[in-house]
Amino acid sequence: MKQPRKRGRLRPIYLLLVLPFVAMLWVGLYNRAEPTLAGIPFFYWFQLLWIPLGAALLWPIYRAEERDRDAP
Repeated sequence: MKQPRKRGRLRPIYLLLVLPFVAMLWVGLYNRAEPTLAGIPFFYWFQLLWIPLGAALLWPIYRAEERDRDAP
């Protein structure tokens, strides 16, 4: 039977989760129409770009959690 994992301090890899929030909350960063991408203003494609980027940032966190859970 596996022992429940002890709650510890904040791991540095979790700081990757902050990046999408900061990028979306900092509206001045993307509050413009230029440059366009295939006719889509920057305001829209920048936000849509963060969907796959957010998933890519979650991948190393998921792998680290799986590695910790499988460790004896």
